[in-house]
Amino acid sequence: MIKNILIISSNYTGHGHKSITEALSEKFDIVPDVKIHVVDGFSLGGSTLLKVGKMYGPITRNSEHLWKIIWDYTSVKASFVNHLIELKIRTRFLALLDEVKPDLILTVHPNFNGSILNILGKNDIRIPFVTLIADLISITPFWADPRADYIISPTIEAKEKCIEFGVPADKIKVLGFPVRERFYSHTPKDAEHYQPDKPLNCLIMSGGEGVGNMGKMAKTLIETFGFNITIVAGRNEKLQAHLKKTLGKKYGDKVTIYGFTRNIQDLIADSDIAFVRSSPNVMMEAVSCNTPIVITGALPGQEAGNPRFAEKYHLAITCDSMNDLVPTINELLENNVAMLKEIKKSQQEYVNPQIPENIVKFILNIPDESLQPAGASHELPHIDKINYES
Repeated sequence: MIKNILIISSNYTGHGHKSITEALSEKFDIVPDVKIHVVDGFSLGGSTLLKVGKMYGPITRNSEHLWKIIWDYTSVKASFVNHLIELKIRTRFLALLDEVKPDLILTVHPNFNGSILNILGKNDIRIPFVTLIADLISITPFWADPRADYIISPTIEAKEKCIEFGVPADKIKVLGFPVRERFYSHTPKDAEHYQPDKPLNCLIMSGGEGVGNMGKMAKTLIETFGFNITIVAGRNEKLQAHLKKTLGKKYGDKVTIYGFTRNIQDLIADSDIAFVRSSPNVMMEAVSCNTPIVITGALPGQEAGNPRFAEKYHLAITCDSMNDLVPTINELLENNVAMLKEIKKSQQEYVNPQIPENIVKFILNIPDESLQPAGASHELPHIDKINYES
């Protein structure tokens, strides 16, 4: 029986991996006799690998072009990157196994699937190994290692990508995207909440790293539509200070600016529209709060397909540039905010508060006979070119 679980997560590559870990931990913690041990995978590589993890924020904030180069290069060199990470984490990881003695290993970060499976296989260590994909559709092959006992996918689309990468379909379980419980606890606003003579309350944010044209967007929304604006700048302290100096002075109480905040669920739920980049974590949290979304951008690589995904299920509308902002808002507001109401209805039909509990139940009820030796011989497929836009 599975009672002791090692979760490999990440503290610094955005906030999504931590949020997913917290969503699952909330459910694991209430199961009697089950213990979880959460580790930042980058810390297993010592200071060097930890510095690599901490570079994610500055790179994605300041150079999307560089991030795309890194994404594209590593995606076609998956086996090589897995080998490098394996060499860096091997000693600490084996010591961690000896200390924790897990009944199962769960990874929620792509960089520690192939590398850990390499270590387990070469040392003939047989521990059930499960991957939980933290992206929605544009997944890297690092998520799709066929040696894993199971891969938990948030979407049918991500499952299809895993199959393209060589994972047997029966190893992939589509169980949804886990969101922390507090994002489900708000009472949805009904359609009567929208009143023509009452300015809408809008939230502008872009994940934990705080990027995007927040200032220009706020200025347009206030001056054109009279909206009340709340901005969350995330960990980007420089951006937060700049916005307070410029927008706060000019617009007074029409705009409120936060840095990284732990009550983000309240800010999202209290908003009529959330303007966000297509971080899967942020998007799914807004959907869980039943707040209509305007997608304002996508990080190359793992977020590339998210705007199209959100529009496919009518969870959001996409605004591709600042030039499109006013027409996009007009589209949402016309016919007595008909599109806003449609998005809210679609979100209510899509959302499932039971996803974290269902994932935990699946993991704890994996039958022993279904598990193969972790690290059994299985090479990652050779991939010459990956089309993330298809």
